[in-house]
Amino acid sequence: MTKDNRTTEQSSLHDNLEQKSMRELLVAMNAEDKKVPDAIELIIPAIESFVKSALERMKKGGRLFYIGAGTSGRLGIVDASECPPTFGVEHGLVIGIIAGGDSAIRKAVEFAEDDTEQGWKDLQTYQINTNDTVVGIAASGSTPYVLGALKSANAAGVLTAGITSNAQSPLAEVAQHIICPVVGPEFVTGSTRMKSGTAQKLVLNMISTALMIGLGRVKGNKMVDMQLSNNKLVDRGTKMVMQILAIEYDEANQLLKTHGSVRNAVDAYQQNKD
Repeated sequence: MTKDNRTTEQSSLHDNLEQKSMRELLVAMNAEDKKVPDAIELIIPAIESFVKSALERMKKGGRLFYIGAGTSGRLGIVDASECPPTFGVEHGLVIGIIAGGDSAIRKAVEFAEDDTEQGWKDLQTYQINTNDTVVGIAASGSTPYVLGALKSANAAGVLTAGITSNAQSPLAEVAQHIICPVVGPEFVTGSTRMKSGTAQKLVLNMISTALMIGLGRVKGNKMVDMQLSNNKLVDRGTKMVMQILAIEYDEANQLLKTHGSVRNAVDAYQQNKD
């Protein structure tokens, strides 16, 4: 796909934005955003195929890596950083990597995404191996940093996937699993932090949550291994224990504080009852 043919670079369906009222702008943006879930629905089989393959490797001790540049890299880091507090997994199980390093999370690093070698170098610092999985995230599907990383990962026997908003992109040719929600032209032409970014966030939520459920980190519909890192979460955990065990708040709260997690509190209570 040439750059001129990329969906993400096509002219917006809306024009003269500076002449519209604030209400008109917001309504039009929301109308475009509504297209994102429909685009994702069309590719659920592709997401399913990838998650099943990744889960097999993670059950063998493999890790999940997200790698991207700019907005794509930041979204990967956000999803990775949310897995330990939400599901109680170690910080090294899901890892987000961004072109330009951690400083690029807050401030763009010029030309970092154009380095075809650095992505694989960044992955190698984690002693990446054949049980691991790498997801390249690039709305354009042509980011050199991501493409280079996935090519090297493939050669090393690592499972790879790519998330892009452009069909028939270079990323689609490189990734073993391609996840491509085609959301159409952006509201502001070329601004992939909008619909494409929203699609990436939703897909990443689906991938990590489905994997954590597959790894046994959810029971029923509850985050039984979540970290109790503030009063709100302690209260939420207490109410989970109450509901699961049909006991009063104070007893549930004491169990939770004693055993450190919803899962451990419930297991300890049930073992004492047996």
